[in-house]
Amino acid sequence: MKKFVAVVLMLMLALSACASAEVLQIGFENSLSEPIGQGLVKWQELLAAKDVDLTIELFPDSQLGNKTDIIDQMLLGEPVMTLADGAFFADYGVPDMGIVFGPFLFDNWDQCWKLTESDWWAEQCAKLNDMGIKMVAANWAYGARHTLTTKPVNTVEDLAGLQIRVPTNQIQTKGFEVLGATPVGMSLGDVYTALQQGTIDGGENPLSTLYGRKHHEVAKYLIMDGHVLNFTNWVCSSMWFDGLTPEQQEALIETGKEAGVYNNELQAEADDYYKGLMIEEGVTVVEPTEEVLEGFREKAKAFYDEGATFGWSDGLYETVCAAMGK
Repeated sequence: MKKFVAVVLMLMLALSACASAEVLQIGFENSLSEPIGQGLVKWQELLAAKDVDLTIELFPDSQLGNKTDIIDQMLLGEPVMTLADGAFFADYGVPDMGIVFGPFLFDNWDQCWKLTESDWWAEQCAKLNDMGIKMVAANWAYGARHTLTTKPVNTVEDLAGLQIRVPTNQIQTKGFEVLGATPVGMSLGDVYTALQQGTIDGGENPLSTLYGRKHHEVAKYLIMDGHVLNFTNWVCSSMWFDGLTPEQQEALIETGKEAGVYNNELQAEADDYYKGLMIEEGVTVVEPTEEVLEGFREKAKAFYDEGATFGWSDGLYETVCAAMGK
């Protein structure tokens, strides 16, 4: 009888522990096979190894809805997380964060990570937090964005007059405009047909997206300009995060950063892999010299004179450059 009572008590304790454990649901549009998905699996494993009664559940392929849906749940205090970036945060009421999507702002990934460790970044994250959005991890590379065209582009001058598809946001539209191209806002799903029919002359995205969408089948010239180093951020509800114990908060942030490093290694390998596949399938790949890139950067400087258009703080470009040591 005593043994039976002991077993019952153990079961009750186990059930009680399960009931008190926090579960964070991470929803995202990518698949688990992509570097981002594999990075999240690593995060899940790293957090599971911590004794903090906090676990991660993954919901790839938009199973929890789109980014806006999840952000709306977040603002209600739900235990959900998704990825977002500076352009999205700008639309949500922190306009200065949009600058990270400006053309040729970063020369290398180290500048990105230095910026996300700066006081300026902390100030922007505090503004997000006041809105109910907690920045948990900011060191995840999503990929350098390159330009794929139906006509050769070897220098910035070759972009003159080309109609380049961009996402339908003001920052990326203006970014290509200052480079001399004619930006065309268009849904990603329409790009293949538009390239095939000659409605547009090119598009831009990380290599994994360009290849995954098969755009290289109808546009055979790729310039590895890296005009935007696209890093992404994992955010959750400030209300929910504040309800965690200090140990849980620390564990979530620490493992998120560690998983970000793992993701970045996978992203670098993926870029080499997709570039190789494109070359094998007949794409002419241009890797611009430093002199050619400097020509792009000079043209891009005009973009940062448009701060008032985006609602930026005075002197934002100089502030951000100083924060990342540029």
